[in-house]
Amino acid sequence: MEAETVFEMDDNFEELAKIIVIGVGGGGGNAVNNMIDSGLQGVEFVAINTDSQALLQSKAATRIQIGEKRTRGLGAGARPEIGEAAATESREQILEALRGADMVFITAGMGGGTGTGAAPVVAECARELGALTVAVVTRPFSYEGMTRARNADAGIENLQQHVDTIITIPNDRLMKIIDKSTPVTEAFSKVDNVLWQGVKGITDLITNQGVVNLDFADVHTTMANGGAAIMGIGEARGEGASVAAAKAAIESPLLETSIEGATSVILNFTGSKNLSMFEVNEASEWLNSMITNAANGRQANIIWGIGVDDSLEDSVRVTVVATGFGASAGSTPGTAAAQEEPTTGISEDWIRMPGLGGASSAPKEPVRPAQPQAQARPAAAIVPPSGGQQGRMNVVE
Repeated sequence: MEAETVFEMDDNFEELAKIIVIGVGGGGGNAVNNMIDSGLQGVEFVAINTDSQALLQSKAATRIQIGEKRTRGLGAGARPEIGEAAATESREQILEALRGADMVFITAGMGGGTGTGAAPVVAECARELGALTVAVVTRPFSYEGMTRARNADAGIENLQQHVDTIITIPNDRLMKIIDKSTPVTEAFSKVDNVLWQGVKGITDLITNQGVVNLDFADVHTTMANGGAAIMGIGEARGEGASVAAAKAAIESPLLETSIEGATSVILNFTGSKNLSMFEVNEASEWLNSMITNAANGRQANIIWGIGVDDSLEDSVRVTVVATGFGASAGSTPGTAAAQEEPTTGISEDWIRMPGLGGASSAPKEPVRPAQPQAQARPAAAIVPPSGGQQGRMNVVE
């Protein structure tokens, strides 16, 4: 009987991983509202702003008006220094809202006042409390001018000093995945979807029991001090579905960082009970070939898991979290890549697939797997499910 007591597992154990998504400023607040509308479960939402009117529109359970003395609820006037001062003034309220969190996602639009100035203070608070801290932020459109662009650059550089992992989305890349008839709200929802995928992917990893299980410790190992990151979900069906889903997960044209050179990766497969080990192995090898650092032949440390969801039938869903791209403190991840970005929105590095395990510093001839005969659902096409449809994704055809 004693042995049974020792090895008994608490069904509520995973609930101890507390995840908070905090939207900072107008853009961050909109992202939080969209995530709440999607019906995402297992996370807590917080919205903070200097603009009291904007906070009235927030659907977050916790809303914090920062810098009440400094701004009187009238906003930061596109001045990051005001946003920073406001967050500093309300630091204790921010700390209280984040207390007890194991992981904090911070989302903000960079270039304005509140998001740019306050997000680094929020991140500093989260790290001070010991939370794994991830930022998902946007760069302004080019037409918004050099002042906002410079503000965004400085804000991102400051923010990355206080987070474990950062994902940066240039708004200009929206133009590559929309057409002339796409409504503004739909266009921005595609940016919010990157955040949704990251949070949904993480919560699924740590709460769903799998055949090969992943937990919060695995997530922490991968993302702590990870620098620039990629987080994505891909889904495909038919022959070669696992490879097609993995490709869809990492090739969102919105992301600023390529997966090549990642040193730490979480790779999770979800399929029906008919998902074969061959498919898992094939996709793992393909992804490893994409990641292998051609400069030194190093392969990434990959933590992988397998889950079963019979509702997927002949589909396979792949969740990828990749970090450790070598961004050093004080540098802005992805900046150089953004400057050299080809017009397709996907650099050649996304396509080149070095051989596995090569120790030579010279790149090997590309290894291209047979094109999977699958109907891939790219990450950019997956949208959050409407209310009540947890565990499945609606796809924009």
